[in-house]
Amino acid sequence: MKFSEIISQFREITTNNSLITYPDQDIDITGIAAIDEAITGTISYVEGSKFASLINKTNASALILPEDPTLQTQAQERGIPWVSTKEPRLLFAKVLTLFYQPYRPSPEIHPTAVIHPTAKIGNDVYIGPHAVLQERVEIGNYAIIHPNVVIYPDVKIGDRTTLHANCTIHERSQIGADCVVHSGAVIGAEGFGFVPTRTGWFKMEQSGYTVLEDGVEIGCNSAVDRPAVGETRIGKDTKIDNLVQIGHGCQIGVACAIAGQAGMAGGVTLGNRVILAGQVGVANQAKIGDRATISAQSGVLHNVDPGDIVSGTPAVPHKVYLKVASIYSRFPEMYQFFRQLQRQLGQK
Repeated sequence: MKFSEIISQFREITTNNSLITYPDQDIDITGIAAIDEAITGTISYVEGSKFASLINKTNASALILPEDPTLQTQAQERGIPWVSTKEPRLLFAKVLTLFYQPYRPSPEIHPTAVIHPTAKIGNDVYIGPHAVLQERVEIGNYAIIHPNVVIYPDVKIGDRTTLHANCTIHERSQIGADCVVHSGAVIGAEGFGFVPTRTGWFKMEQSGYTVLEDGVEIGCNSAVDRPAVGETRIGKDTKIDNLVQIGHGCQIGVACAIAGQAGMAGGVTLGNRVILAGQVGVANQAKIGDRATISAQSGVLHNVDPGDIVSGTPAVPHKVYLKVASIYSRFPEMYQFFRQLQRQLGQK
C-alpha cells in the first residue's frame, strides 16, 4: 500500500498540508513497527520531542509525527516522508488496523458445546468447543464465545461481544454490546461478604447483580464481584487491564482506565474518565471524582476530588508527593545532622 493511500484514509485526523512526499518516492508500506525496530517498508510514529534522537537512527520508510517543526525538519533532512497530527499515537493505531485484524472465527456452534434448551442464541454467533451455556442465557447477534467459556444461568450478553477462552460469567450478570472479556476473567462471582460473630464468620449471600455497559473491556484474570444487594456496575467504554480486582458494589463511571494489579474494595465509586495506574489500591467506600488520576502504587484511603492527581500511600496531592520524595533520599544526612545537634546540646 502506498504511503499516500494510507494517509488519505485518515485525512480527518491529519494536519492540513502536512504530508511531505517526494515525486519519485511515493513509497510502498508493507507493515508497521516501533521506531527503534523499524525496517525498510514499515511506518512508525514519534509521540513527542523526547524521542527525537530515534528519528536520526530509525530505518522506517515513513513516520507519523506530532505538530513539532523540529521533529519534522529532522525527518525531512533524512529524506523520510512524514505526516503530522495532534494525535500521532491515535493515527498510528488507526493505521495499524490496515495491517492487522484480530482473529475472528466464522459463525458456528461447535458440536461439543453444551447449551441448555432454554438458552437464546442470536444470529451469526460463534460458540467454541466445550463452552457451557446454562439455563435462560441470552446471547446477542454476532457474539463470539470462545472455547471453555462457562456462562451461568440468566446471563445476558449483548451484540458483538467477545468472551475469550476460559472466562466465567456468573449468574444474572448483564454484559452489554461490543464488550470484550479476556481469558481467565471472572464476572459476577460472589463478593467478599462475611459477618463476624462470636463463633466465627457468617457468610452473607451475594444476591446482587453485575453489569458491564457497552464497550467495556476486562483484562485477563481480572475479577468483577457481585454484591449482597444492588449491583456492581462498570460504565460504558471503561477499559480494565489484567489482574484487576473490582469489589462488590463498586460503581465505575464512563471511559475510565484501570491498569494492572489495581484493586478496589467494596462500595468504591469512580467518576467518569478516572485513571488508576498500576497497583493502585482504593479503600472501602472511597469516592474518586471525574477525571482524577491516581499514580502507580498509590493507596487511596479517602475521597479524591474531581480532576485531582494524587500519589503515594496514603495518597496525597501529586505535587506534595514529589516534594516528599525529593526529601526522602536526604534522610540519612538529615539524621546525621540531627545526631550531631543532639551531641552539641549534650543530649543522648
